Amino acid sequence: MDLKEWAKIQESLLKSQLKIIRQFLGEGEPPKFRPLGKGKSQMSIIYDVLLAAQKPLHVMEIIARAKKDFNVDLDRDSIVSAMTKKVKSGRMFKRVKPSTFAILNAEEEPSP
Repeated sequence: MDLKEWAKIQESLLKSQLKIIRQFLGEGEPPKFRPLGKGKSQMSIIYDVLLAAQKPLHVMEIIARAKKDFNVDLDRDSIVSAMTKKVKSGRMFKRVKPSTFAILNAEEEPSP
């Protein structure tokens, strides 16, 4: 093995070691960038909000809790429209009063 090959191997080993050391030192630090993966859908956020509440909530309360718990701004008209479609198809949500929704229980859902 000549000197150039030996130097390349040493460089590769040192890069690997440095990467591991940087990972070790960076533990517990918040990421410096936001991962590009998809976040939760608006429907899953609404479902989680209603599940946590364990009671029917008015749309404005759902929006407020989504902002507080998930730091997500929901558009009122958009989510009412989407939830109404779910209600009409008998999936996921039920309307208990005007603009007030609850989670549809499994036994209430129509079988496919």
